[in-house]
Amino acid sequence: MVARSEAKQKSAKIDLSRRTGSAHPILEQKNIRDELRKAEAKRPGDAPFGSRIEEYMTARTSNGNGLRERSAIETRRYLEKDFKPLHNMALAQIRRIDVANVLSEIKSPAAHNRARSTLSKFFAWAVGKGWCDVNPVVGTIKAEGESKRERVLTNDEIAAIWLNGQNGYGTILKLLLLTGCRRDEIGGLKWSEVDLNARLITIPGSRTKNKQEHIIPLSEEASKLLAGVAPREGYEHVFGRTMAAGFGGWSSAKSELDEIVKIDDWRLHDLRRTAATQMAELGVLPHIIEACLNHISGHKSGVAGVYNRATYLPEKKKAFDQWAHHIKTIVAQATGANVTALKKKQH
Repeated sequence: MVARSEAKQKSAKIDLSRRTGSAHPILEQKNIRDELRKAEAKRPGDAPFGSRIEEYMTARTSNGNGLRERSAIETRRYLEKDFKPLHNMALAQIRRIDVANVLSEIKSPAAHNRARSTLSKFFAWAVGKGWCDVNPVVGTIKAEGESKRERVLTNDEIAAIWLNGQNGYGTILKLLLLTGCRRDEIGGLKWSEVDLNARLITIPGSRTKNKQEHIIPLSEEASKLLAGVAPREGYEHVFGRTMAAGFGGWSSAKSELDEIVKIDDWRLHDLRRTAATQMAELGVLPHIIEACLNHISGHKSGVAGVYNRATYLPEKKKAFDQWAHHIKTIVAQATGANVTALKKKQH
């Protein structure tokens, strides 16, 4: 690198000054050392790790294919909080042992592995920028014991959440159940993505996890919920209190609901898993469930996905209608009403 070459030249000048004796050796050597420090400061790898975080976050969130809002928040938290011990270390000087020492302090296997993955992506980016030559996360140990979450809500729990969710948050919960969408897909929903006449939600690839457009046929129940939300002048999002973003305050809203429903160990993502599981129990075929959830796995992964571009809109509509009727039955039975459940049928 040019900076390193300049540094070597400055060092050579100091040695030459000492050997030959200059007219002002002390002053000349001081000037050379000042120049040397400036040359060294130009080396990107000498910048402390912490000083590069903001630039990395900007790079990961400034384009349409960047991190989603929730992922960006988690990424920043890992880099700024969990890896704070590395903040003052020169980027190119961070070693595998330094990373391993920090990771050893993260006791949760899930958090350990997510933090490790986050830092590895950061260093892969830094290597690509030419700021360091190696990724020090490579070779560190992935924590064992991380269990895959399999929580599926019972019918009583579904009814409790449906009946007790309040205001916009309650509507979001119902739509999450009815559509099987991810939290931010509904929380960040825009009116431009909703077509009530065609009964469709179209989420662009910039807002989906797999970057693939997701078209969701709306059941009658889902359409009624969205029709009941009044558009606000100047607001592009369906939910949320600010013009610039969708729904926020997830933690406080869930905490308030938990005080009422008293459901143990549940998360918003469990609604999506519950929708998929119960659709299967209703007889919806696996590849249709994958299409309903916008999954690229199984039937549509790899080479198969390249050739199988079917959107299955009619089949998805039947599946969502059947699932909505099932939810309606669950809620009605919880309130004492007598509603006949749909029989299982294949799609």
